[in-house]
Amino acid sequence: MTDTHFGFETVAEEEKSRRVAGVFTSVAGKYDVMNDLMSAGLHRLWKRFAVGISGVRAGQRVLDVAGGSADLSRLFLKETGSNGQVVLTDINSAMLRVGRDRLLDSGYTTPVTQCDAEHLPFPDNYFDCVSIAFGLRNVTHKGAALSEMYRVLKPGGCVIVLEFSKIAKPLEKAYDFYSFKLLPRIGQLIASDYDSYRYLAESIRMHPGQEELKQMMVEAGLNRVEYFNLTGGVVAVHRGYKF
Repeated sequence: MTDTHFGFETVAEEEKSRRVAGVFTSVAGKYDVMNDLMSAGLHRLWKRFAVGISGVRAGQRVLDVAGGSADLSRLFLKETGSNGQVVLTDINSAMLRVGRDRLLDSGYTTPVTQCDAEHLPFPDNYFDCVSIAFGLRNVTHKGAALSEMYRVLKPGGCVIVLEFSKIAKPLEKAYDFYSFKLLPRIGQLIASDYDSYRYLAESIRMHPGQEELKQMMVEAGLNRVEYFNLTGGVVAVHRGYKF
């Protein structure tokens, strides 16, 4: 049995999958409210930036992996238009229901699929863009997920990864205080869930930094990989192409 990380804990891979599922089932109902509170609304700007640098155009196909409450899917749908297609996926059924309902409430009918990022049920060379936002750090085998994203991507298309990253050194102490002292308390107050938001803070610290993730994307087969630090490195957007 192989071990991996669940936040700062070392657990069996099967245990991580179960516990991550529990976290997102617990937070699904308050996920969007908490995102706004945790980031002071900045997550909306980060997501717009990620979609903007994707270069997605009308008529293209986009796969939104671990898309949860469908923020990126809705932004991509505005770009692809009526002749394009955006497929929303997530491994967690509670999160996927939230995303599906939000899309319907916004007037969008688009494919919604529950699936594992490590085993995407789509054909090779199918999508013009594949995105994952704030989901990769929860995947057990990140390299496998990146390889799957590369597989289903068309030649000439790009993979977009928006994720928490390594913050600039001068901001570390303040960021640690916020992450480990304030964030779980906000989670307890708003979502009645201290432990899930403690895990989210820990999972950020265990996620690969900018350069390490860039190398992982290269190893998955992507070319011209680059990243853009936002808000002092609180998050980074990585972009890579398939040639």
